[in-house]
Formats: sequence, structure tokens, C-alpha cells
Amino acid sequence: MVEDVSEVDQTKPSIARVYDYLLGGKDNYAVDREIGDKFVNDLPGSVAIAHCNRQALVRAVRDIALHTGVRQFIDMGSGLPTADNVHQVAGRHTPDARVIYVDSDPIVLAHGRALLEENDNTRVIRADVRDPQGIRQHPDTVELIDFDQPVAVVFSAVLHHLNDDEDPASVVRYWQDQVPSGSCFFISHFRSGHNPQTAEAERVLQATFGRGRWRSDEEIHDLFCGMEILPPGVVAAAHWRPDTTDGVSHVGAARRELTVWEQLIVAGLATKP
Repeated sequence: MVEDVSEVDQTKPSIARVYDYLLGGKDNYAVDREIGDKFVNDLPGSVAIAHCNRQALVRAVRDIALHTGVRQFIDMGSGLPTADNVHQVAGRHTPDARVIYVDSDPIVLAHGRALLEENDNTRVIRADVRDPQGIRQHPDTVELIDFDQPVAVVFSAVLHHLNDDEDPASVVRYWQDQVPSGSCFFISHFRSGHNPQTAEAERVLQATFGRGRWRSDEEIHDLFCGMEILPPGVVAAAHWRPDTTDGVSHVGAARRELTVWEQLIVAGLATKP
């Protein structure tokens, strides 16, 4: 854990720390593990959601870096650093990649800054995804991101934590207005499964954090706000450009049968015309 946790309330679970626990990380507290264990023990197989999402994010960042020419990334609700972070994946293919990580959890800020203190092309800022203007005007964003050049905006498993009255589509539209043509938007989101497992998972998160909304395929599609959605479209994260046997993602790779949990999270990548 980070040494300075003066701002961290260890009595309340954190979305970032629960996710860290489900991914096998160590930056979490007993209260986070208690929630995580509800998924591990009471909803067997549900941990696959976190892993499918993370793997799709890695493939998306890799494909953006390799095939679009985009060299700037803003990772909204980034969570705690783990293996294959955005700056690491992008940096393998574009050494000059610049990355802004955004999260409201103070432990993410402390841990992230310690990890990245020698990386001049990556910053971690503490801000709320619901305050896009505050993120846009943050000194680190202003200094690091050139908004005259294409930007990849990442909403990985974050927009489903916004309620309908917080209008997640308007958050996406704000960033769509800020970036030039050729910019990319990656979105992954919990989908309505219309089954007991999905309903229980949604209930646990809403009871724990007092927020969150599973959305239909149509509602998730609408979050892309009229941008050009790239192949294979908005699909189950595990089916989003899965890696082939040579370790390269491919739109037409064979699709295996998914569990009910793997079907719960979808992903898509779009470009601004």
C-alpha cells in the first residue's frame, strides 16, 4: 500500500480498490475485500467480468497505438495501476505516447504518482469523470495533451457507475467536442443481462456504492454519440478483437461460447469523423 493514506477512508469500499482486488492486486483494504468476496464466493465466475474488461482494454490501446497514429491518451476512471497499464501498452509501440490517468480515489493518485514519478510523458490527476471541464482545464492536462492533435479517450468500465440523471452521454459528447477529427473513443460498459445473476450483481454494486446502472445494448450504442464505430462493433468484451494464436488481435478471430458473466460487459472503439 502507499505510505500516505491520510485522505483514504478505510471504512468505506472504493470502486477502484474492489476492482484491484478482483484483478489480484494488493492495494485494497478489508472493506474492499469484503465486497470483492461477495462476487468471488456468492456469484461464482463473476470475476471474469473484470478480467475480460482489462484484456479488452489492453487490446484496444495496442490497436490504437499500432494502427491509428494517435499518440495521446486520457484514461477516465483509470483505477489503480496494475499490469499492462495504458502507458505501458502504448509505450511498447509508440515510445512518445502521452497519457493522463484520471480517478477520484486519493489512493490512485498517491500510488500512481509514485509509480510514474520518473515518467515525463504520463500524469495522474485526481478528478471526477462527471466534471469533464475540470479535467480538461487541469494544469497537467493542459501541459501534456495537445488538443489540436488526435486523442484517445478511454472510458473503461466507468460510465456504468454514472446514473441516468448524471447523463453519461453528455460526458462523452463533451470530450467529443474537445478533440479533433481522427480521435478515438473506447467504451466498455455493463449490459443488462435479464437474468438472476446480472440482477444480483447490479444489486450488490448499487447497495455498496449507491449508484450504477446496467444499460441495454441500444443505450450503450448511443453513448458513442454518432461516431463511427469500428469493427467488430459493440460486442462482448471477450469477443472484441480477441487475440489469435500469434498474440495479435483480429476482428474476425474465432468466437468461443461465453459464460453468462463474460456476456455481461461489452466494449467498442469509435473514431470521430
